[in-house]
Amino acid sequence: MTNNEKCVQVCQNRTCRKQGAKEVLAAFEASPVPGVEVKGSSCLGQCGNGPMVLVLPDMVWYAHLQPSEVSSIVEKHLLCGQPVTKMLYHRFHVQR
Repeated sequence: MTNNEKCVQVCQNRTCRKQGAKEVLAAFEASPVPGVEVKGSSCLGQCGNGPMVLVLPDMVWYAHLQPSEVSSIVEKHLLCGQPVTKMLYHRFHVQR
């Protein structure tokens, strides 16, 4: 990852995989965005709230993500720079 790139990390640890993280990762991989690296990660330390996704360097966390929701993150966050508020992980992002 270079300084100008984003990286989408999708937890692939046991609990997140049971909650559908493999399919979430596949959905991100099926919607490539120039300058955005997508990769499976080890545990992100938020077990039970998955599938967990972390967008770096933005430090934006998404929780309970479903494959059908990935397109919203790609369109709004990765392409337009606006995190999808309703999907943000409440532990790290205050809901407004």
